[in-house]
Amino acid sequence: MLKAPLALFAGATALTAPAFAQTYETETGTIELASYVEGLQFPWGMVFLDDGSMLVTERAGNLRHVTAEGEISEPVAGVPDVVFEGQGGLLGIALDPDFASNRYVYLSFAEAGEEAGTNSTAVARGVLDAEMTELVDVEIIFSQQPKLPSSLHFGSRLVFDNDGYLFITTGERSDAEFRVQAQDLGSHLGKVIRILPDGTVPEDNPFVGTDGALPEIWSYGHRNMQGAALHPETGQLWVSEHGPRGGDELNRIVAGGNYGWPLLTEGTEYSGDPIDPPQDLPGDLIAAERTWVPSPAPSGLMFYTGDMFPDWQGDAFMGALAGTDLIRIDLDGDSVVGDEFLFGDAFEYRIRDVVQGPDGALYLLTDDADGRILRLSAAQ
Repeated sequence: MLKAPLALFAGATALTAPAFAQTYETETGTIELASYVEGLQFPWGMVFLDDGSMLVTERAGNLRHVTAEGEISEPVAGVPDVVFEGQGGLLGIALDPDFASNRYVYLSFAEAGEEAGTNSTAVARGVLDAEMTELVDVEIIFSQQPKLPSSLHFGSRLVFDNDGYLFITTGERSDAEFRVQAQDLGSHLGKVIRILPDGTVPEDNPFVGTDGALPEIWSYGHRNMQGAALHPETGQLWVSEHGPRGGDELNRIVAGGNYGWPLLTEGTEYSGDPIDPPQDLPGDLIAAERTWVPSPAPSGLMFYTGDMFPDWQGDAFMGALAGTDLIRIDLDGDSVVGDEFLFGDAFEYRIRDVVQGPDGALYLLTDDADGRILRLSAAQ
């Protein structure tokens, strides 16, 4: 574990805000963390385009185009209305696997229900114009049911697999009266969803044809998954998941799997009261690949495949909101063998998302009213 900073200096970016760069010693060598873009408002998700620019979501409901030089656009028009309340707003983002030809962008967000005060996670897709200024032909392809009066636990990461199916992570909306639905196959709460790009259901989903089950469901028994990524060798979906007080999890997702919430957890209620498993606990619950107590509050997940950090190839990286850090998850194939908190106690940024850039560096979104994109590279 890290580890005191070795150097600190002020500099300048393409924007007017002050920049910083700082070096850290890690288990595999020295790294440098620098401010790349500043002036975002509570950014949540980020994707790179082929020209090195980025699309970034801001929770208040704005989609921004950020040039490779760090210039932030005005909000892209055409984004659906969002419920910007609590943890809700404009959240996850993904590009269509055929984006170069169809220019489809997928956005997850908190969608208002017909009944006042209710909402849930939804996913829309639209076509991004060539000028990067507007989404057109926007349509809702998934809307989590039921819609409830809660401003918590929206999940909302979007991942396409190697066959072109879209995975959506959802939350169970937190409240004790709602969270039991994570075990209910007739509810979208606390589930991984798998659909086709147009929102239709693949015929090989595990609960297609099961009485009382929603066919979009891929796995269940989840709490609040705010990180998701495909393993680069196996193509399997992995998710990072908020536990209650303690018990944050890294899970490898299998079709039809039950991941136990709220029946079984290593965490407790926020009050400190235990969460005791029932006597008739199902015998087929899937254990987490890694569990953290106390909670770092995971958000954002990726597997590293670049050349800048040869020792990190195949490892996973996970943002931390409560631990204010970036966590490297040491993998041997698809087995977790350890982890490393890279920045240490002096680091103050909540890391909302982490993405590998085309240059092999890691780019981190900070969760703040004056949010940044930080660039993590090998120290020179």
